[in-house]
Amino acid sequence: MFIQTLDILGTIAFAISGVLVAMNKRMDAFGVFIIAFVTAVGGGTLRDTLIGATPVFWMRDMTFMSVIAVAAILAMLFRDKLKHLRRSLFLFDTIGIGLYTVIGIEKGLNADLHPVICITLGTISACFGGVIRDILCNEIPVIFHKEVYATACIVGGIVYFVLREFTGDVNLIFLIAGAVVIAIRLLAVVFKISLPSLYKKT
Repeated sequence: MFIQTLDILGTIAFAISGVLVAMNKRMDAFGVFIIAFVTAVGGGTLRDTLIGATPVFWMRDMTFMSVIAVAAILAMLFRDKLKHLRRSLFLFDTIGIGLYTVIGIEKGLNADLHPVICITLGTISACFGGVIRDILCNEIPVIFHKEVYATACIVGGIVYFVLREFTGDVNLIFLIAGAVVIAIRLLAVVFKISLPSLYKKT
């Protein structure tokens, strides 16, 4: 129940971030729904496909379709309340990657995969919905920028497995590891911390 709750919260966060990007691009209502949908389930769909968990999660549980639809409608209705769209997008996107990282790791563990592969799955779950969203919206995906994004997911995944050595409380591990991902992403943006660029400034 706790894991499903996190999954739904992550879905809501990513759906709203998709709506905000689509509205920035001045898409119509159908376009907004499509972007919200692929942002919310893109990473999880790829994750489930890779581990052979088919039909993928949103096909087996209509709750996710309903949650995405409601989140998208509410985000559109209250778009005037989201005055600082860029800030709101960043916030919901950050919450989404934190929640989806730990969910992806747990899915990997349930499939009896190596910890490194579990962390990879967590990163895929967290990042690739945003990659698809940005590609469809004609943007360079955030994960390919020098910003700390996927790195935060990887560090959170490492923390997840370290915590498993000290406690068996799965809920506590989920909360701390997810919070680490969110905190790293927030701190990186606030203090302008980034990965080194391969290109010289001209």
